[in-house]
Amino acid sequence: MSMTSCRHVEQHRAAVAAAVMWMLCFIPPAAAQDTLAKFVTPFSLDEMAAKQAIIETDRGQFIIDLLPKAAPNHVGYFIKSAKEGVYDGTIFHRMIRHGIVQGGDPLTKDLDKTKSYGQGGLGVLAVEISDERHTRGAVSAVQVPSEPDSAGSQFFISVVDQPALDGSYTVFGRVSKGMNLVTEISETETDNEGKAIERIAIHSVAIRDKPLPQPTPFSQDSVEELAAYRVIFATTSGTITMQFMPEIAPEHVRNFLRLASAGVFDGMSVHRVVKGALIQTGWLGSRDRPLDENQQRLVTNLQPEFSTTAHVRGIVSMARGDDPASASTSFFICTATVSSLDGEYTVFGRVVDGMTTLDSIESLPLNGETPLQPVEILAVQVAR
Repeated sequence: MSMTSCRHVEQHRAAVAAAVMWMLCFIPPAAAQDTLAKFVTPFSLDEMAAKQAIIETDRGQFIIDLLPKAAPNHVGYFIKSAKEGVYDGTIFHRMIRHGIVQGGDPLTKDLDKTKSYGQGGLGVLAVEISDERHTRGAVSAVQVPSEPDSAGSQFFISVVDQPALDGSYTVFGRVSKGMNLVTEISETETDNEGKAIERIAIHSVAIRDKPLPQPTPFSQDSVEELAAYRVIFATTSGTITMQFMPEIAPEHVRNFLRLASAGVFDGMSVHRVVKGALIQTGWLGSRDRPLDENQQRLVTNLQPEFSTTAHVRGIVSMARGDDPASASTSFFICTATVSSLDGEYTVFGRVVDGMTTLDSIESLPLNGETPLQPVEILAVQVAR
């Protein structure tokens, strides 16, 4: 990234941070219905541990992992409010594009009280500052400016890191699934006060126990079981079928099967052809649509598993940058023997059907190493 680009990024971040601070200071002091005794949770830490909030909205669902150790009273009040239906029918009433999203005001259920949106449900909770930071996905309590003990049902979600808010607002949860949706909500058109023009409603908030973590796909398969899999690529030039070599690169095989099963390769294209050597695909930049959150979680850099297996015609190997541990999603298939790659790239499979498809791709006219006629991956199937 150029120095000019870096400067523009920093300027944008500064502008968003300033807008966030302005918006959070826009709540009139009268909004706090101050109470002498602040809410104290009736739930024990054990009762609130490992709880999630499932937020159903007009646009879809996102999930919040609650943080009772960091903010027990805020979490207790959120659970109580959710169970009482306080959030049902409320809207996300204020937002800053790619900054924050704010909701939880009971007044927003009433179309006749638009001028009071942002003033309801406050003055109930004392601030609970912790080491939790306002990183992307943090869920924090709205409070009246200069009145830290004024929070209530209203909350905001940080769409990007907001370090300027650390130590001033109570973080009581984190979005664990659905941040793409939250980001989309932040893009809602607003007026000059940051109030949403379109109503995006919360239909329900359900509290549940956090599900036990599931084993990572293919992590428990033996070498023999991994060797039984096939991956079939349906492309605009024909079909290609691969089998795997887990005996020499088990983690690369597991990773490739995860990516293929999750649809990461679907919608990609062949982005590189070196005639008489190889055909390369799997580059995220060639994908016709963004990855969803589940797919994004699967993208990781791999430690090399180099072997003595030769790069001969039909061999499938992982592409990488200068760092041997930089292989991720991009891979190549040899169309001829390329001995210079031996021991430098991780071989993990071979083509067992479809070499004629690869030959037809290799014969296409090129602009440098890019096919002039796009070769798209239409669908990928994992079979045994």
